[in-house]
Amino acid sequence: MKHKGILIVISGFSGAGKGTLVKQLMKTYNNYALSISMTTRSPRPGESDGVEYFFSTRENFEKKIAEDGLIEYAQYCGNYYGTPKSYVEQQLEAGKDVILEIEIQGALKVKEKLPETLLLFVTPPSAKVLRERLVGRGTETMEVIEQRMSRAVEESQGIEAYDYLVVNDDLQSCTEEIHQIVQSAKCASVRNVEFIDQIRNELEQLSKGDK
Repeated sequence: MKHKGILIVISGFSGAGKGTLVKQLMKTYNNYALSISMTTRSPRPGESDGVEYFFSTRENFEKKIAEDGLIEYAQYCGNYYGTPKSYVEQQLEAGKDVILEIEIQGALKVKEKLPETLLLFVTPPSAKVLRERLVGRGTETMEVIEQRMSRAVEESQGIEAYDYLVVNDDLQSCTEEIHQIVQSAKCASVRNVEFIDQIRNELEQLSKGDK
C-alpha cells in the first residue's frame, strides 16, 4: 500500500529547539519537505530569504492574505507569520511528508482546515532549561526573552490540542522519535480513506461474484 505524503505541524515554545530538530530530520531522512513560512520579522544573523523564511513587507503579506494564498497566518510578537499554500500542495501530491514549523495559533487553524494534519508539540525538559536556551542563543534582548517566556505560559494552555508531545532533551533520540511517530501516523485509518474505500469495493465485488 502506497502512502500519500502527510502534513506535519511542529510547534513548541520559542527556544525548544524546533528549528534544530527539523534540520536534523531533513538531514537524516529523505522523504521530508520543509514548507518555508513567510514572515514580516527581520532576518536574524545568518538567515537568508527563501531558506529559513520568505521575508516580506507587511503590505505584501496582507496582499497574500487577500488573495487566499496562505494556508494559515497569525501575528506573533508584533509580526505576521504564514504558510504559502502552493508549495505545500505540490509536495504532498509528490508523496513528500511536508513539515510546517509554526506556532500554536497557526497550527490550530491548519488542523481546522485540514483535519488529517499531524500536530507535534516540542518542549524542553523543564521551564528552567527553556530560559537557559533562550539566553544562550544570544540573539535577543532580555526584554524580548521575557516576552517569549510570557508567551510560553499562554502556549502551554493549548498543548492538549496536539496529537503528540515530544520532549527535546537529546537531539538524536528526539529526531528518531518524531520519525517513528510520523511513520505510525501514516497507518491511521483517517489517512487511508481512499485505500479503505478501494478494499471495501473490491470485497463487495468479489462477494457478489461468489454468489
